[in-house]
Amino acid sequence: MKKVFFIAIAISFAFACQKEKEPELEKIEPGKVLINGVFWATHNVDMPGTFTGRPEDFGMFYQWNRKVGWSSKDPIKNSNGGSQWDNTISTSMFWEPSNDPSPEGYQLPTIKEMSSLLDKEKVSQEWITINKIKGVKFTDKNTGESIFLPKAGCRISEGGNLSVLLDGHYWCILPVSEREGAACMIIDYAARTSRDFGRNWGFSVRPVGY
Repeated sequence: MKKVFFIAIAISFAFACQKEKEPELEKIEPGKVLINGVFWATHNVDMPGTFTGRPEDFGMFYQWNRKVGWSSKDPIKNSNGGSQWDNTISTSMFWEPSNDPSPEGYQLPTIKEMSSLLDKEKVSQEWITINKIKGVKFTDKNTGESIFLPKAGCRISEGGNLSVLLDGHYWCILPVSEREGAACMIIDYAARTSRDFGRNWGFSVRPVGY
């Protein structure tokens, strides 16, 4: 009887240790880490000029070249208090600095910087769950520093309807055509670049430091 009791305690202790390890990234304060030569923010952008409270928090969704954030949960609401989705498309040839929602000292990544994050020779990708939020953990193979990009979903271009937890999209600073933006799309159990979305989609923003 005592043997069974001690085994039960040992199993309970093992599960407790696993639970303590899972939300490891939750303790990270907003800041930046060096991954493959690029300083990446550890949190998504929330309200314009601010970061989320935790690395796994979705933050707000942004349309390309606009500094207005949209809620990542329903009901739809933007950072100015409005609820009317903007279906129009920005015609700028680049994401203007005055419209960048990143906090001070940060900016949206370039396509090259985003691609460096996806360089599997220097950066490992791991599909993990933190506090029930799925996403991809990117770790520099030399430094061991890492960031977590949550699979936050997005808001669809027409009407701003919420697409929840199916994938995750992150804007780059430069477009690929007059009507399209550029985004890194997390999908399934990996991450890849995707450049075929209209600028009036609402995507997450994970900036880089400068």
